[in-house]
Amino acid sequence: MADRTLEITTTRQADARSNLEKLLQGYSLEMTAKDVENLEQAAHAIPPGTHISVTFLPNEDFPARVQAAAAVRRLGFLPVPHISARRLKSEKELESFLAVLASEVNIDHAFVIAGDPPRPEGPYEDALAVIKTGLLGKYGVKHVGISGYPEGHPDISNEKLWQALRDKQAVLRDLGLEFSIMTQFGFDAAPVLSWLEQVRREGVHAPVRVGVAGPTNVKTLLRYAVRCGVGASAKVMAKYGVSLTKLLGTAGPDPIIEEMARGLAPQVHGEVLLHFYPFGGFLKTAEWVPGFRQSQGI
Repeated sequence: MADRTLEITTTRQADARSNLEKLLQGYSLEMTAKDVENLEQAAHAIPPGTHISVTFLPNEDFPARVQAAAAVRRLGFLPVPHISARRLKSEKELESFLAVLASEVNIDHAFVIAGDPPRPEGPYEDALAVIKTGLLGKYGVKHVGISGYPEGHPDISNEKLWQALRDKQAVLRDLGLEFSIMTQFGFDAAPVLSWLEQVRREGVHAPVRVGVAGPTNVKTLLRYAVRCGVGASAKVMAKYGVSLTKLLGTAGPDPIIEEMARGLAPQVHGEVLLHFYPFGGFLKTAEWVPGFRQSQGI
């Protein structure tokens, strides 16, 4: 019996190690249009070809977004410009943005999201409306990223979220475009693993990039959590060695990544990678990843 227990434990440890290596092997990062200098400083720590998302924030203009995507390409990484459907004021604006990205950056990936405005600023209600235009493929996009919400969305019912995922998959398949899912960040692996099982039961077998927050101070982490509607209970934060009454410390994604590696079953959860939100600074996150890999012996 003891030998059998040891065998099971050893197998689980080997599986967790393998999962951890796969999670980190093809990780992606997120930057804003203002992070070009930070990206240049961090480039030494990032593997060539790494997917780097360029956000579509309201305080940044189109030229800045394009310049950021061009910098990603110039430094040897794969740019994934975001397109925020509700922030687009017209089809002409969308097409102009895509045309410049095609000519100046030669993009083949894009991430399409509804965006934060409660009402559309133009003709696009949601990400699906942008995808349906067919303009992404026209301007060279072959792979589309879409959003996922393991802990739900504060303003959208779970029923609508699942229907939107199914609808996007159907339209993307009809258009002949590959796709993947990128999730909001979280603190706890359990809801992510449960959600991944549901994704596969829904017949969606695209790769999923699970969002995690890069190392940062606790106050910053909680501020983003509240803004995004992410669960941040005392129980979950305790996994990070953090007390909600003592907010001066720092926290990293080590606990959720290790927990995910122990719980993942590729035959159940499918292809899963990590996407880092560098709330504590781009360079800090970029250097944390190889440090963490080294500490884990992978």
